[in-house]
Amino acid sequence: MSKPHRILVVVGTRPEAVKLAPVVHALQQQPWAVTRVLATAQHRQMLDQIHAFFGIRPDRDLDAMRPGQGLADLTARLLSGLDPVLAEEQPDLVLAQGDTTTVMVTALACFYRKIAFGHVEAGLRTGDLHNPFPEELNRVLVGRMAALHFAPTEGSRQNLLREGTDPQRVHVTGNTVIDALLWAAERVDTAPFRPAAGKRLVLVTAHRRENFGAPFEQVCAALRQVADRRDVQMLYPVHPNPNVREVAHRVLGGHPSIQLVDPLDYPAMVAAMRACTLILTDSGGVQEEAPSLGKPVLVLRTTTERPEGVAAGSAKLVGTDRATIVAEANRLLDDPNAYAAMATVKNPYGDGRASMRIVEAIRASLAFGGGVG
Repeated sequence: MSKPHRILVVVGTRPEAVKLAPVVHALQQQPWAVTRVLATAQHRQMLDQIHAFFGIRPDRDLDAMRPGQGLADLTARLLSGLDPVLAEEQPDLVLAQGDTTTVMVTALACFYRKIAFGHVEAGLRTGDLHNPFPEELNRVLVGRMAALHFAPTEGSRQNLLREGTDPQRVHVTGNTVIDALLWAAERVDTAPFRPAAGKRLVLVTAHRRENFGAPFEQVCAALRQVADRRDVQMLYPVHPNPNVREVAHRVLGGHPSIQLVDPLDYPAMVAAMRACTLILTDSGGVQEEAPSLGKPVLVLRTTTERPEGVAAGSAKLVGTDRATIVAEANRLLDDPNAYAAMATVKNPYGDGRASMRIVEAIRASLAFGGGVG
């Protein structure tokens, strides 16, 4: 029997941990692979919670998180920490997911070491390098460095092909977030999030860097106006970033129908999504997950790198204008037909089998003499 291939999975943030957990589970079942997990801990506490929920124990930990660190400091710390790990581990392939600084630096460190890098959730683009910031540039850079591209949708694949990516290195797999969601949804309790009788739960997540300042003030003013309805109960897990927390608590704090809480762990967030009626978000992952639970999404952004949900009708871009947000939220809460039209859309992002497609593509690539390099 040939020697197993060494695969290193690098995880930095909570969304990465969620989306890579089913890939790690699938790889660990393969006799041809030795799979190890490296945590950079770009998000410390939230990352640990996800690994515990999915039963994953990182083999190595860079512990890169520092209070108030800037992008330059984080980038430098990650690069200097990753390089010796790659030298010691000598993986045949490194996997990372998404568009964070962890992912960009991992791809760069692999490029320097001439180690094949596989990008999970490849090909997302807005076409604006400053929106979202710095994620859009991270995606573009990683797209140039990756040896294998696991695109969640055909649209993502087309983005890569337009940039000159070799079609044989691009695999449309669906999004692993759906694999993780379906696994988790069977294991969570919605009881703590069920609204009071006669109320409907509106779930909010808003923390995007490009919305800081006046746009976020507008968002919070809109949320407060929506919460003034007598039939609404609003739950907003507030991101710890001071640019988010200060405004959210100043504008929304004390409202009897708004509950501001610390960020929810992943099981609780899945339970809240199951229990809610409507979601207002600027999060990419929520745009992907909500259709599988039948929840309409209003996207608090002017652009999205996940246009498939908008095209399918499960999500709608509403930007950060107060009047627009309020009007669209009221329309869905008041018009059963408009609500049903969004709630019944088939999820365009995946069917729960993305992880196995990724594993099969890796196996096939490695089987041909390490053809991912």
